[in-house]
Amino acid sequence: MTQAEGGHGKRHRGHYHHGDLPYALTEAATEMARQGGPDAVVLRGAARTVGVSAAAAYRHFADRGALLQAVRQRALDTLAAAMVASLNSGEPLPDPGQESLRRFRALGSAYVDFALGDPGLFRTAFCRPDKPLSTGLVQQMATHGPFALLAAVLDELVSNGVLAASRRPGAEIAAWSAVHGLATLLLDGPLALLTDEERVTAIARIGEFSVDGITAQPSAERIGS
Repeated sequence: MTQAEGGHGKRHRGHYHHGDLPYALTEAATEMARQGGPDAVVLRGAARTVGVSAAAAYRHFADRGALLQAVRQRALDTLAAAMVASLNSGEPLPDPGQESLRRFRALGSAYVDFALGDPGLFRTAFCRPDKPLSTGLVQQMATHGPFALLAAVLDELVSNGVLAASRRPGAEIAAWSAVHGLATLLLDGPLALLTDEERVTAIARIGEFSVDGITAQPSAERIGS
């Protein structure tokens, strides 16, 4: 295999000759994350992969944390794309409420599937930042990507009368925590020891519980009944 065929030096030089060295470095670092998670992302290693000096790399990324943030964003974008593909892959249901629930389930399934299928990127997407995120970046994460997709489907559930409007505030956190917790337990926790059949059952069960929570009667009404 030649160097160009292997995806190293020559191919990346074609990018950064046109001012795309940050892109090439991020690509190389993303592959590191895919193979070994966030701890595998090393700025000097990415520079070696694309065939430039460390000094050249540091002109675009001040430190490893800056490069890791670029890779984290790439991982979140990849997860969001998988979630959108899942939303669009199923046959729409004629009933608006049932269609909203189908889309809600599709998001959860895609999230867990991504975690199990691309664990390095999943761990990187949600690794703890080296330093606090800027306000602009936090706002961007809230309006774009996985969190925003979940929020939009929850809004659909309210509009279609499935989720009570009084229970909508903060519902993202509850739904996200359930599916992320399952994904993490399946990936890095004791549920990693489940058989394939048991894993499928666990994923289905968390989906059922999540839908039960979405369609439940508001707590104030339950107390007053």
